[in-house]
Amino acid sequence: MSSEKTRAVVIRLADFSESSRVVTWFSDRFGKVATIAKGAKRLKGPFEAALDLLAVCEVVILRKSSSGLDILTEAKLLQRFTPKSGQLAGLYGGYYVAELLDALCEEDDPHPALYEAAEAALSWLSAGADVLLTLSWFELFLLREVGHAPNFETCVACGQPVSDAADVGFQISAGGVFCPGCVEASEPRRLISAGTMAVLNQLTAEGETTWQRLILTARQTRELRGILTPLLIHLLGRRPRTLRYLPL
Repeated sequence: MSSEKTRAVVIRLADFSESSRVVTWFSDRFGKVATIAKGAKRLKGPFEAALDLLAVCEVVILRKSSSGLDILTEAKLLQRFTPKSGQLAGLYGGYYVAELLDALCEEDDPHPALYEAAEAALSWLSAGADVLLTLSWFELFLLREVGHAPNFETCVACGQPVSDAADVGFQISAGGVFCPGCVEASEPRRLISAGTMAVLNQLTAEGETTWQRLILTARQTRELRGILTPLLIHLLGRRPRTLRYLPL
């Protein structure tokens, strides 16, 4: 067994025994990691109340070479997830981030950029950022990192580049968009307006945060969620549990 230190966020908590818990982390070095935290449920436990859902911690984990849970030996709290008072959408937005990380990421599959994106999304939600835009940005980032991002750049039928100057079609099973010519020549597909394509381009631009200043129309909101929500349901095989509490 080796002892490893990493920065990580708590994405799931479960009781293990009268005194211990299973803590699932999403970490910058190892991706998703499940650990047993012995004594975590005691009033004066060894982790100084660091083990709250969505808490960012510096942890030391005793990694097992065989099957079984790794052992959490230290957890130093760096930041709690504390949305502004009354911001229930931001709170549930954080829970949604945790649910997606837990459901779509494999154990011991590192994604350092995704870890940074998760911390950024939680920080923005805590500060009162627009929940719809922040979660849509995070969903698209997550889908790209785990290899399930739709193709919004070229037509999946003819391969020609797709611009945001015209309406296009979209189909989950095809994995992306259809240019205007291919939409007209094929079976009906979900239509996406040029305005929504422009929003998608901003949300998926690497290293950009200009999307935070966007104000979406009702149509853009409807079309954006008409892409992302069904896609995530398709990948998960179920509707995300926290979606019912969110304005998505």
